[in-house]
Amino acid sequence: MANQQSLALKIAAVLWVVWGLVHMFAGIMTILNGTSAAVAAIADGVDPAFLVLDYHPAVGAVLNQHGFNLLWIGTFTTLGAVFVWRGSAVGIFMTAIVGWVTDVGYFVFMDLGGFVKVFPGTVMTIVSTAAVVLSLWAYATGRRGPANGSS
Repeated sequence: MANQQSLALKIAAVLWVVWGLVHMFAGIMTILNGTSAAVAAIADGVDPAFLVLDYHPAVGAVLNQHGFNLLWIGTFTTLGAVFVWRGSAVGIFMTAIVGWVTDVGYFVFMDLGGFVKVFPGTVMTIVSTAAVVLSLWAYATGRRGPANGSS
């Protein structure tokens, strides 16, 4: 693997660590906050006064489950970053699938819905997309061999 591909994988790995830690923190905070505070933190583009309600306990359970998912997904991508750094194809693809597909759902339902601010949510979608693009580029170009076409 050439230096450019190796550097791209290292940058992607660092991006996944950042993304993972942010999502681990978000997961923990979602679980620890009350339901109204968690909803307001997630939908930060909405006036919090509209979100202060007496939610049914089932809504809190759904949010806690969401927080748990954020926590394990963040942990998975943070650990996956080690394998991306090392150039593992399985690590590259599994981390991309888990992390980026999570952000696709966020982008479709939260960003396009207009319920969030650009930072941190949309920025994290950009971070995960950059990590996927860099790691897939490194993987694809690394498989082709040297630039002159010989192996």
